[in-house]
Amino acid sequence: MAELAYRDALNQALAEEMARDPRVFLMGEEVARYDGAYKVSKGLLDKFGSARVVDAPISELGFGGLGVGAAMGGLRPVIEMMTWNFAILAMDQIVNSAAKLRHMSGGQLRCPIVFRGPNGAGGRLSSQHSQALEANYAHFPGLRVIAPGTPADAKGLLKAAIRDDNPVIFMEGELLYGVKGEVPDGEHVVPIGKADIKRPGTDVTLITWSRMLTAVVLPAAELLAQEGINVEVLDLRTIKPFDEEAVAASVKKTNRAVIVEEGWGYAGFGAHVSDFISRECFDDLDAPVSRVHGLDVNMSYAENLERLILPSAARVVEAVHQVLYR
Repeated sequence: MAELAYRDALNQALAEEMARDPRVFLMGEEVARYDGAYKVSKGLLDKFGSARVVDAPISELGFGGLGVGAAMGGLRPVIEMMTWNFAILAMDQIVNSAAKLRHMSGGQLRCPIVFRGPNGAGGRLSSQHSQALEANYAHFPGLRVIAPGTPADAKGLLKAAIRDDNPVIFMEGELLYGVKGEVPDGEHVVPIGKADIKRPGTDVTLITWSRMLTAVVLPAAELLAQEGINVEVLDLRTIKPFDEEAVAASVKKTNRAVIVEEGWGYAGFGAHVSDFISRECFDDLDAPVSRVHGLDVNMSYAENLERLILPSAARVVEAVHQVLYR
Protein backbone atom coordinates (compact mmCIF):
# COMPACT_ATOMS: atom_id res chain seq x y z
CA MET A 1 0.00 0.00 0.00
CA ALA A 2 1.16 3.54 -0.72
CA GLU A 3 -0.36 6.84 0.38
CA LEU A 4 -1.21 8.92 -2.67
CA ALA A 5 -3.10 12.10 -3.34
CA TYR A 6 -6.26 11.69 -5.44
CA ARG A 7 -4.60 13.45 -8.40
CA ASP A 8 -1.56 11.17 -8.20
CA ALA A 9 -3.73 8.06 -8.12
CA LEU A 10 -5.42 9.23 -11.32
CA ASN A 11 -2.02 10.00 -12.84
CA GLN A 12 -0.86 6.45 -12.05
CA ALA A 13 -3.95 4.98 -13.66
CA LEU A 14 -3.44 6.99 -16.83
CA ALA A 15 0.27 6.15 -17.05
CA GLU A 16 -0.31 2.44 -16.47
CA GLU A 17 -3.11 2.18 -19.02
CA MET A 18 -1.21 4.18 -21.64
CA ALA A 19 1.79 1.89 -21.15
CA ARG A 20 -0.41 -1.22 -21.31
CA ASP A 21 -2.41 -0.27 -24.41
CA PRO A 22 -0.96 1.89 -27.23
CA ARG A 23 -4.50 2.77 -28.35
CA VAL A 24 -5.05 4.90 -25.23
CA PHE A 25 -4.38 8.63 -25.57
CA LEU A 26 -5.20 11.74 -23.54
CA MET A 27 -6.58 14.96 -24.97
CA GLY A 28 -7.82 18.14 -23.34
CA GLU A 29 -7.07 21.74 -22.54
CA GLU A 30 -3.58 22.19 -21.04
CA VAL A 31 -3.07 18.46 -20.42
CA ALA A 32 0.36 18.33 -22.08
CA ARG A 33 2.82 21.18 -21.60
CA TYR A 34 1.10 22.52 -18.48
CA ASP A 35 0.66 19.02 -16.94
CA GLY A 36 -3.09 19.58 -16.62
CA ALA A 37 -5.06 22.28 -14.82
CA TYR A 38 -5.10 20.07 -11.70
CA LYS A 39 -1.78 18.30 -12.47
CA VAL A 40 -3.45 14.96 -13.10
CA SER A 41 -1.44 14.53 -16.31
CA LYS A 42 1.90 15.59 -14.81
CA GLY A 43 4.81 13.97 -16.63
CA LEU A 44 2.73 12.12 -19.19
CA LEU A 45 3.90 14.24 -22.12
CA ASP A 46 7.53 13.35 -21.38
CA LYS A 47 6.67 9.65 -21.08
CA PHE A 48 4.40 9.21 -24.08
CA GLY A 49 5.00 12.16 -26.41
CA SER A 50 2.78 14.70 -28.13
CA ALA A 51 0.95 12.15 -30.29
CA ARG A 52 -0.62 10.57 -27.21
CA VAL A 53 -0.86 13.55 -24.84
CA VAL A 54 -2.54 16.25 -26.87
CA ASP A 55 -3.25 19.87 -25.95
CA ALA A 56 -6.65 20.85 -27.35
CA PRO A 57 -7.99 24.32 -28.14
CA ILE A 58 -10.70 25.83 -25.96
CA SER A 59 -13.48 24.05 -27.84
CA GLU A 60 -15.13 21.29 -25.82
CA LEU A 61 -17.59 20.44 -28.58
CA GLY A 62 -14.72 20.19 -31.05
CA PHE A 63 -12.27 17.99 -29.20
CA GLY A 64 -15.10 16.01 -27.62
CA GLY A 65 -16.29 15.14 -31.12
CA LEU A 66 -12.75 14.35 -32.21
CA GLY A 67 -12.54 11.88 -29.34
CA VAL A 68 -15.80 10.21 -30.37
CA GLY A 69 -14.50 9.83 -33.91
CA ALA A 70 -11.22 8.39 -32.66
CA ALA A 71 -13.10 5.86 -30.54
CA MET A 72 -15.19 4.84 -33.56
CA GLY A 73 -11.92 4.34 -35.44
CA GLY A 74 -10.49 1.87 -32.93
CA LEU A 75 -8.60 4.07 -30.44
CA ARG A 76 -9.41 4.45 -26.73
CA PRO A 77 -9.44 8.20 -26.01
CA VAL A 78 -9.46 9.79 -22.57
CA ILE A 79 -10.91 13.28 -23.00
CA GLU A 80 -10.23 15.65 -20.11
CA MET A 81 -12.72 18.41 -19.54
CA MET A 82 -11.14 21.16 -17.45
CA THR A 83 -14.40 21.10 -15.50
CA TRP A 84 -17.70 19.34 -16.09
CA ASN A 85 -19.28 22.78 -16.16
CA PHE A 86 -17.43 23.37 -19.44
CA ALA A 87 -18.51 19.96 -20.74
CA ILE A 88 -22.04 21.33 -21.05
CA LEU A 89 -20.73 22.75 -24.33
CA ALA A 90 -19.97 19.20 -25.51
CA MET A 91 -23.30 17.66 -24.48
CA ASP A 92 -24.32 17.08 -28.09
CA GLN A 93 -21.27 14.92 -28.82
CA ILE A 94 -21.54 13.08 -25.50
CA VAL A 95 -25.27 12.31 -25.40
CA ASN A 96 -26.25 12.40 -29.08
CA SER A 97 -23.18 10.70 -30.52
CA ALA A 98 -21.21 8.69 -27.94
CA ALA A 99 -24.19 7.46 -25.93
CA LYS A 100 -26.28 6.44 -28.94
CA LEU A 101 -23.66 5.12 -31.35
CA ARG A 102 -23.93 1.40 -30.54
CA HIS A 103 -27.74 1.46 -30.56
CA MET A 104 -28.12 3.44 -33.78
CA SER A 105 -25.56 1.29 -35.61
CA GLY A 106 -27.30 -1.91 -34.58
CA GLY A 107 -24.25 -2.95 -32.58
CA GLN A 108 -21.84 -2.55 -35.49
CA LEU A 109 -19.95 0.36 -33.90
CA ARG A 110 -18.49 0.91 -30.44
CA CYS A 111 -17.42 4.05 -28.63
CA PRO A 112 -14.83 3.12 -25.97
CA ILE A 113 -14.16 6.63 -24.67
CA VAL A 114 -13.70 8.18 -21.22
CA PHE A 115 -14.74 11.77 -20.57
CA ARG A 116 -13.16 12.85 -17.28
CA GLY A 117 -12.60 15.97 -15.19
CA PRO A 118 -13.53 17.82 -11.99
CA ASN A 119 -17.14 17.98 -10.84
CA GLY A 120 -18.94 19.89 -8.08
CA ALA A 121 -17.95 22.91 -6.05
CA GLY A 122 -14.35 24.04 -6.23
CA GLY A 123 -14.23 26.59 -3.43
CA ARG A 124 -15.46 30.12 -4.18
CA LEU A 125 -15.86 29.56 -7.93
CA SER A 126 -19.45 30.87 -8.05
CA SER A 127 -22.43 29.65 -10.02
CA GLN A 128 -21.01 28.70 -13.41
CA HIS A 129 -18.13 26.59 -12.07
CA SER A 130 -19.60 24.81 -9.04
CA GLN A 131 -22.24 22.42 -10.33
CA ALA A 132 -22.46 18.71 -9.46
CA LEU A 133 -23.78 17.32 -12.74
CA GLU A 134 -23.76 13.53 -12.39
CA ALA A 135 -27.58 13.30 -12.49
CA ASN A 136 -27.61 14.95 -15.93
CA TYR A 137 -25.49 12.22 -17.51
CA ALA A 138 -27.09 9.35 -15.58
CA HIS A 139 -30.35 10.27 -17.30
CA PHE A 140 -29.11 9.09 -20.72
CA PRO A 141 -29.06 5.42 -21.75
CA GLY A 142 -25.72 4.31 -23.16
CA LEU A 143 -23.50 6.17 -20.70
CA ARG A 144 -21.75 4.81 -17.63
CA VAL A 145 -21.27 7.37 -14.85
CA ILE A 146 -18.56 7.02 -12.20
CA ALA A 147 -17.89 9.28 -9.19
CA PRO A 148 -15.14 7.90 -6.91
CA GLY A 149 -14.53 9.41 -3.49
CA THR A 150 -11.10 8.01 -2.52
CA PRO A 151 -7.70 7.81 -4.23
CA ALA A 152 -7.83 4.00 -4.35
CA ASP A 153 -11.24 3.98 -5.98
CA ALA A 154 -10.22 6.79 -8.35
CA LYS A 155 -7.29 4.77 -9.65
CA GLY A 156 -9.08 1.44 -9.83
CA LEU A 157 -12.20 2.81 -11.48
CA LEU A 158 -10.33 4.95 -14.01
CA LYS A 159 -8.43 1.86 -15.15
CA ALA A 160 -11.72 -0.03 -15.44
CA ALA A 161 -13.29 2.86 -17.35
CA ILE A 162 -10.46 3.01 -19.89
CA ARG A 163 -10.80 -0.73 -20.52
CA ASP A 164 -14.60 -0.58 -20.87
CA ASP A 165 -16.12 -0.71 -24.35
CA ASN A 166 -18.84 1.84 -23.48
CA PRO A 167 -18.61 5.63 -23.19
CA VAL A 168 -17.84 6.47 -19.57
CA ILE A 169 -18.46 9.72 -17.71
CA PHE A 170 -15.77 9.92 -15.01
CA MET A 171 -16.43 12.67 -12.46
CA GLU A 172 -13.72 13.71 -10.02
CA GLY A 173 -14.66 15.86 -7.03
CA GLU A 174 -12.87 19.14 -7.62
CA LEU A 175 -11.89 19.52 -3.97
CA LEU A 176 -10.62 15.93 -3.78
CA TYR A 177 -7.44 16.30 -5.82
CA GLY A 178 -5.24 16.95 -2.78
CA VAL A 179 -6.93 14.40 -0.51
CA LYS A 180 -4.62 11.51 0.35
CA GLY A 181 -5.41 7.86 0.96
CA GLU A 182 -3.96 4.36 0.77
CA VAL A 183 -3.76 2.86 -2.73
CA PRO A 184 -2.93 -0.84 -3.25
CA ASP A 185 0.38 -1.63 -4.91
CA GLY A 186 0.49 -3.38 -8.26
CA GLU A 187 -2.47 -3.99 -10.57
CA HIS A 188 -5.54 -2.38 -9.00
CA VAL A 189 -8.82 -2.39 -10.93
CA VAL A 190 -12.18 -1.70 -9.28
CA PRO A 191 -15.22 -3.21 -11.03
CA ILE A 192 -17.73 -0.73 -12.43
CA GLY A 193 -21.14 -0.90 -10.76
CA LYS A 194 -20.02 -2.21 -7.36
CA ALA A 195 -20.64 -0.15 -4.22
CA ASP A 196 -18.38 -0.38 -1.18
CA ILE A 197 -19.13 -0.28 2.53
CA LYS A 198 -16.72 2.29 3.91
CA ARG A 199 -17.98 1.92 7.47
CA PRO A 200 -20.15 -0.99 8.68
CA GLY A 201 -23.08 -0.22 10.96
CA THR A 202 -26.47 -1.36 12.17
CA ASP A 203 -28.69 1.66 12.91
CA VAL A 204 -28.94 3.71 9.68
CA THR A 205 -27.54 3.40 6.15
CA LEU A 206 -25.87 6.54 4.80
CA ILE A 207 -25.64 6.33 0.99
CA THR A 208 -23.33 8.69 -0.85
CA TRP A 209 -20.64 9.10 -3.53
CA SER A 210 -17.74 11.33 -4.59
CA ARG A 211 -16.57 14.14 -2.28
CA MET A 212 -19.50 13.87 0.11
CA LEU A 213 -17.99 10.60 1.40
CA THR A 214 -14.87 12.08 3.00
CA ALA A 215 -15.96 15.70 3.41
CA VAL A 216 -19.39 15.16 4.98
CA VAL A 217 -20.60 11.60 5.55
CA LEU A 218 -17.65 10.00 7.34
CA PRO A 219 -17.26 13.04 9.66
CA ALA A 220 -21.01 12.83 10.38
CA ALA A 221 -20.62 9.13 11.18
CA GLU A 222 -17.96 10.00 13.75
CA LEU A 223 -20.23 12.59 15.38
CA LEU A 224 -23.09 10.11 15.51
CA ALA A 225 -20.85 7.43 17.01
CA GLN A 226 -20.22 9.77 19.94
CA GLU A 227 -23.99 9.62 20.56
CA GLY A 228 -24.00 5.84 20.39
CA ILE A 229 -25.55 5.76 16.90
CA ASN A 230 -23.87 3.18 14.67
CA VAL A 231 -24.32 4.13 11.01
CA GLU A 232 -23.32 2.18 7.93
CA VAL A 233 -21.66 4.23 5.19
CA LEU A 234 -22.23 2.89 1.68
CA ASP A 235 -20.21 4.52 -1.08
CA LEU A 236 -21.92 3.92 -4.44
CA ARG A 237 -18.75 4.81 -6.40
CA THR A 238 -20.65 4.16 -9.66
CA ILE A 239 -23.77 6.21 -10.36
CA LYS A 240 -24.84 4.29 -13.44
CA PRO A 241 -25.20 1.40 -13.15
CA PHE A 242 -25.59 1.67 -9.39
CA ASP A 243 -25.33 -1.33 -7.09
CA GLU A 244 -28.95 -2.12 -6.26
CA GLU A 245 -28.03 -5.34 -4.46
CA ALA A 246 -25.65 -3.59 -2.08
CA VAL A 247 -28.16 -0.83 -1.33
CA ALA A 248 -30.96 -3.32 -0.67
CA ALA A 249 -28.78 -5.51 1.55
CA SER A 250 -27.66 -2.58 3.67
CA VAL A 251 -31.14 -1.07 4.06
CA LYS A 252 -32.60 -4.45 4.97
CA LYS A 253 -29.99 -4.67 7.72
CA THR A 254 -30.43 -1.17 9.19
CA ASN A 255 -34.09 -0.50 8.22
CA ARG A 256 -33.37 3.20 7.65
CA ALA A 257 -31.69 5.20 4.89
CA VAL A 258 -30.30 8.70 4.39
CA ILE A 259 -28.98 9.68 0.95
CA VAL A 260 -26.34 12.42 0.77
CA GLU A 261 -25.42 14.16 -2.50
CA GLU A 262 -23.68 17.42 -3.34
CA GLY A 263 -26.00 18.31 -6.21
CA TRP A 264 -29.47 19.77 -6.20
CA GLY A 265 -32.32 17.73 -4.78
CA TYR A 266 -34.85 18.45 -7.55
CA ALA A 267 -34.51 15.54 -10.00
CA GLY A 268 -31.16 14.69 -8.42
CA PHE A 269 -29.72 11.18 -8.50
CA GLY A 270 -30.61 10.72 -4.85
CA ALA A 271 -34.27 10.79 -5.91
CA HIS A 272 -33.67 7.73 -8.07
CA VAL A 273 -31.97 5.89 -5.19
CA SER A 274 -34.81 6.88 -2.86
CA ASP A 275 -37.36 5.57 -5.36
CA PHE A 276 -35.54 2.25 -5.57
CA ILE A 277 -35.41 1.86 -1.78
CA SER A 278 -39.05 2.84 -1.35
CA ARG A 279 -40.18 0.27 -3.92
CA GLU A 280 -37.81 -2.64 -3.29
CA CYS A 281 -37.25 -2.31 0.47
CA PHE A 282 -40.64 -0.95 1.55
CA ASP A 283 -41.41 -3.74 4.02
CA ASP A 284 -37.99 -3.35 5.64
CA LEU A 285 -38.19 0.39 6.26
CA ASP A 286 -38.92 1.67 9.74
CA ALA A 287 -38.89 5.32 8.59
CA PRO A 288 -39.25 7.24 5.33
CA VAL A 289 -36.10 7.58 3.26
CA SER A 290 -34.40 10.92 3.94
CA ARG A 291 -32.23 13.01 1.61
CA VAL A 292 -29.52 15.61 2.27
CA HIS A 293 -28.45 17.63 -0.79
CA GLY A 294 -27.37 21.04 -1.99
CA LEU A 295 -29.89 23.82 -1.68
CA ASP A 296 -32.01 24.62 -4.76
CA VAL A 297 -30.17 27.85 -5.57
CA ASN A 298 -27.29 28.89 -7.78
CA MET A 299 -23.96 28.71 -5.99
CA SER A 300 -22.77 31.92 -4.35
CA TYR A 301 -19.23 33.23 -4.62
CA ALA A 302 -19.09 34.23 -0.95
CA GLU A 303 -17.49 31.50 1.15
CA ASN A 304 -20.01 31.71 3.99
CA LEU A 305 -22.94 31.35 1.58
CA GLU A 306 -21.23 28.49 -0.25
CA ARG A 307 -20.98 26.59 3.04
CA LEU A 308 -24.68 27.13 3.67
CA ILE A 309 -25.63 25.85 0.21
CA LEU A 310 -23.58 22.65 0.32
CA PRO A 311 -24.47 19.64 2.50
CA SER A 312 -22.76 19.51 5.89
CA ALA A 313 -22.08 16.93 8.57
CA ALA A 314 -24.52 18.77 10.85
CA ARG A 315 -27.33 18.40 8.30
CA VAL A 316 -26.57 14.68 7.96
CA VAL A 317 -26.67 14.26 11.75
CA GLU A 318 -30.04 16.02 11.82
CA ALA A 319 -31.40 13.73 9.08
CA VAL A 320 -30.25 10.64 10.99
CA HIS A 321 -31.95 11.92 14.11
CA GLN A 322 -35.18 12.32 12.11
CA VAL A 323 -35.21 8.78 10.71
CA LEU A 324 -34.47 7.48 14.23
CA TYR A 325 -37.33 9.63 15.59
CA ARG A 326 -35.04 11.39 18.04
